[in-house]
Amino acid sequence: MTDLRLRIVDAADALYYRRGIGQVGMDAVRDAAGVSLRALYKEFPSKDDLIVAVLEKRHRMWVDGVTTAVERIEDARERLLAVYDYLAGWFDEADFRGCGFINAFGELGAANADVARVVRAHKSDFQRYVAGLVRDAGGPESLAPQLAILAEGAQTTAAIAGTPDAASQARAAAAMLIDVAFGTSSH
Repeated sequence: MTDLRLRIVDAADALYYRRGIGQVGMDAVRDAAGVSLRALYKEFPSKDDLIVAVLEKRHRMWVDGVTTAVERIEDARERLLAVYDYLAGWFDEADFRGCGFINAFGELGAANADVARVVRAHKSDFQRYVAGLVRDAGGPESLAPQLAILAEGAQTTAAIAGTPDAASQARAAAAMLIDVAFGTSSH
């Protein structure tokens, strides 16, 4: 990605995440990125193109963040819980406004096939990632979607409640599910 393209995507991402996609026009992105409208439209012929680029950036950020958190842990079962530890750190950030994908889908998903496609691909990728962690831990296949749903629900709950508590609550629920799935108890 060129420096100009990256600057535009970063500016749009910050604005979209803070204010919502529908509340941000291309003029605001132009101003925040410090580029001409002509340069902006040369890089992104439409706002939809820019929205997709922002979501692709957010996907890379999510994958890098979750993967880094999980890879720090050696124990395969504890790696499953590291996802929720990552969420706890994210939810505690001052500018946390929820999942950018859920937000984008809520705003545009029904009316914008490209946004719906990118959001669904992101969520499917996360589910596949969790399924891989469950497989590596020797857990049953049915555990993966349960853990993924807990993570998704925690993101929405944290954004709406305005507190990071949902991460620890989801982690505790995930630990119980893991214990049941593995026939063990940590209590």
